[in-house]
Amino acid sequence: MRRLRFLRSQTRTLPNLAYKKKISSSRSSRSSASSEFAASSQAATCRRYRRGSTMAGVIKCRAAVAWGANQALALEEIEVAAPEADEVRIRIVATSLCHTDLSFLGMVQAKFPRLLGHEAAGIIESVGEGVEDLKVGDHVLPVYMGECGKCRPCKSQASNLCEKYWPLLRTTMMLHPVDQKSRFSVTKDGRNQPILSFFTSTFSEYTVVKADCCAKISQEVPLDKACLFACGVSTGLGAVWNIAKVHAGSAVAIFGLGTIGLAVADGARSAGASRIIGVDTNPSKFELAKKFGVTDFVNPNDHEAPIQQVLQGLTKGGVDYAFECVGKVDLMAAALESTREGEGKTVVVGLDLSGKQLSFRPGSLFGRSIMGCSFGGFKGKTHVPHVVDKIVTKEVLVDDYITDVLPFEDINKAIDLLRSGKCLRCVLTMT
Repeated sequence: MRRLRFLRSQTRTLPNLAYKKKISSSRSSRSSASSEFAASSQAATCRRYRRGSTMAGVIKCRAAVAWGANQALALEEIEVAAPEADEVRIRIVATSLCHTDLSFLGMVQAKFPRLLGHEAAGIIESVGEGVEDLKVGDHVLPVYMGECGKCRPCKSQASNLCEKYWPLLRTTMMLHPVDQKSRFSVTKDGRNQPILSFFTSTFSEYTVVKADCCAKISQEVPLDKACLFACGVSTGLGAVWNIAKVHAGSAVAIFGLGTIGLAVADGARSAGASRIIGVDTNPSKFELAKKFGVTDFVNPNDHEAPIQQVLQGLTKGGVDYAFECVGKVDLMAAALESTREGEGKTVVVGLDLSGKQLSFRPGSLFGRSIMGCSFGGFKGKTHVPHVVDKIVTKEVLVDDYITDVLPFEDINKAIDLLRSGKCLRCVLTMT
């Protein structure tokens, strides 16, 4: 019989959540609000454990389900199965929104219903048979960049594209074979219907993932901050440190000043870049970007010439490194041509789901290089815990990414904020 180890204590100490209010709110009100939220969260969690469903194996909990493309998410009571062999079930404490979730939600060819979300932090509630390196109560980030630890990429320092999980991720957006029974289901009209997963499916109070897809982190790190490192922040930092390997004194151009773009800026600043040029059509982002090290700002709409020509002129020959963080093929080509001929390096960080082909003049490659990356080249289990530790040492910025904090039930409001460009990262709290 499958052996499960469950979180039995109803009085276990919960993480110290320091939830941040809207940036426009006063600093003095944040501490009080954080304490109130932490207290209510602990009480709500104890109520959940008293239901008894955890001990029965299947948990009933809230989730925001996508029933179709371009539709608002629906708050549903779903069933989350017990973890099977080599799996863990995680109680999600905080999850944030990423543009990749919205991009998938807009794909009319995608299959639904679907449980989106992949940027979260939580606490392991139960583990399946065979899980030895994780235990109940561990603080973790469920990460889509799985790491089996056995294949060639996992054993190599050159790649993080695990042969077990990467093919599944890039073809199905799931971390398990398509014919495997879903761990999520919902009862509609008297019929129990499976819900497809998406990456780590964190728009739910509970999720189930492979233990290979969990990064165990220090309990000193607030989970409402750590969740950002499950995707956006790690991706941007890693693109600089692992892929481009930006050198001191260099000039950098960043196309797109969202969360990933600002993380690139922060990484470039820490690497010693002397000039960091932010490129974005939203001028409201420029002031915040200064906090992350951006030194110059260029709005393509302010210039008649193509943006690559503008950057070439601004830097007298081109930047040393360019990062495309939007996910548009025309910007990828522009980023390449904005770098210095003979030595420029371009890193494609953004994900384009349109199916368009990337094209550029062969002459653009003279001495230049262009490459893509996923998750900033970081291995999920091995590298991410050390990156998250930089929150405690204050080596990386975290607070300024979080422009909004909302309760989980306001997830559609958060989506609207992200789409409007009025939000950088919105953290959703499970109250």
